Amino acid sequence: MDDEIKQLIRRFKSNDPFEIAERLNIEVWFCDLGSETRGLYYRKLRRKYIAIHEGLSDSWKRFVCAHELGHDRLHPGISRFFLDEYSFFSAGKFERQANRFALKLLTAGSYIEQGESIEEYLIRNGIPKEMIKFYI
Repeated sequence: MDDEIKQLIRRFKSNDPFEIAERLNIEVWFCDLGSETRGLYYRKLRRKYIAIHEGLSDSWKRFVCAHELGHDRLHPGISRFFLDEYSFFSAGKFERQANRFALKLLTAGSYIEQGESIEEYLIRNGIPKEMIKFYI
C-alpha cells in the first residue's frame, strides 16, 4: 500500500484524490446515493467510475474519493460501496484497507507538528473525525 501511494504521488506530483482520479481516467460523479452510501467504485468494460454522495461535506467528498481510489489500486476488478457505519453491512477487510489507503494518501508529505495531537494533525489534513480510528 505504501509503495502504491508513493508511486501515485511521484507520478502525478500530487496527493489530491480528484486530480489523481482524473489523471487515471476515472470519472468522478456527484449524485444522490441515499442516506446509507457515501460513495462507490464501479468498473465496466474497462471504464472506471467513482460516485460520491453529493450531500457530503467537502472533507468527506475528498476522503471518499481517496477511499474509492484505494479500491481501484488495491482491489482491481472488484466494485465496492462505501457504506455508512450504521448500515446493516459489515465494513470488512477491503473497506478497512481502503480507509487506511485514504488516510495515508491524504496525509502524505505532512507531519505531526510539535505539541499537536494525532486528532489535530488529521483534522488539519482534512480527515473527517470519524475516520481517525483507522490511523492507528
